[in-house]
Amino acid sequence: MTAPPPLPTRGRTALALGGAVAIGAMTAIQARVNGQLGVRLDNGILAGWVSFAVGLVLLSVPVLLGRAGRAALARVWRGVRTGHVPWWMLLGGACGALTVSTQGLVAGILGVALFTVGVVAGQALHGLLLDRVGFGPAGVVAITPGRLIGGLFALVAVGFSLGGDVLSRAPLWMLVLPFLTGAGIAFQSAVNGRLGQRIASPLGATYISFLGGVLVLSVSVGVSLLVTGAPEPLPAAFPGDLWLYLGGLLGAAYILLGVVIVARTGVLLMGLGAVLGQLVVSVLIDAIWPPAAGPAPWQIVAMVLAAGLSVLIALPWRRRPVSSASRPS
Repeated sequence: MTAPPPLPTRGRTALALGGAVAIGAMTAIQARVNGQLGVRLDNGILAGWVSFAVGLVLLSVPVLLGRAGRAALARVWRGVRTGHVPWWMLLGGACGALTVSTQGLVAGILGVALFTVGVVAGQALHGLLLDRVGFGPAGVVAITPGRLIGGLFALVAVGFSLGGDVLSRAPLWMLVLPFLTGAGIAFQSAVNGRLGQRIASPLGATYISFLGGVLVLSVSVGVSLLVTGAPEPLPAAFPGDLWLYLGGLLGAAYILLGVVIVARTGVLLMGLGAVLGQLVVSVLIDAIWPPAAGPAPWQIVAMVLAAGLSVLIALPWRRRPVSSASRPS
C-alpha cells in the first residue's frame, strides 16, 4: 500500500494556518480561565503559576515515562554542555510566564477581546522583526508587501479597540501589559520552534518551556506573596471549581502545536492566524460573559474584521504558473 502524496505547499500552509487559528482559540479560552482564577485568588501571578504547574505535571507523564521524551531531555542537557543548544533557546518559558501572569492580572477585568488586541500589536510588530532577522525556525522571511500590510491591519484592530471610553475605564498599565505579552508570545514561538528543531522533539521543547516558566513564576510568586501577602491561608484561597485549572492543559496543547507549525508558517503568519482565532473566540466569550471594562459592540466587530483582513492579506498567495499552451507566442 503506497503512502498518499504529500500536500502541495499551499495546502500545507493552509493546514498550518488552521492550526494557528486553533492556537488562538485555545489562548482566548485560557485567558478567560486564568483571568477568572486571578480574580478569585486576588493574585494574577499566583494564577499564572497554577496554570504553568498544571501544564508541567501533565507534560511530565509522556516526557518522563516515555523513552523518546527522556532521550529529548538528554539531548537538551548534552546540547547545553557542548554549546549546541545556546542558553537563549531555553528562554521560551520566561515569555510564557509573562503571558499567563498578564492573563491573570488583567484579562478578568478588561475582557478577553480587549486583552487580545493588545497582544495583537505586540505579536504583529515583533513577528515582522523576528522573521526579518531570521530568528524563527523558518529562517529569514522577507517582509513582503502583503505581510507588511497584514501587520498594519492587525494594528488597525488595536486602534479600534481603544475607541470610545475604554481608556477612561481601564488604567494605562493594563493596556501596556498585553502589548508586552504579544511581544513575548512572538519571541516564545520563535525560541521554542528553534529548540524543537535543534533537539528534534517538539514535545521536549514544550516541556523545557513549561519547566522554565514554573521556575520563573515560583520566584515571582514568592516575591508577590512577601510584598502583598496572601488574603487567607493558601489552601483555603484556591477555589473548588475544576474548570479554573484548565489553563495549564490549554497552554500545553497550544505551545506544543505552535512548536510544530511555526517552522511552516513563520512567526508573523502564525501570530496573525492565532490572532484571528483569539478574536473570534474572545468575542463569543465576552458576549456570554461580559467583562467590567470591555469594548463596545461596534469596536468588537471592527476588531474582528480588521484582524481577519490582516490574515488574508498576509497569506502567501502564489500565482498559478502559466502553461506553455496559454503563453502568447
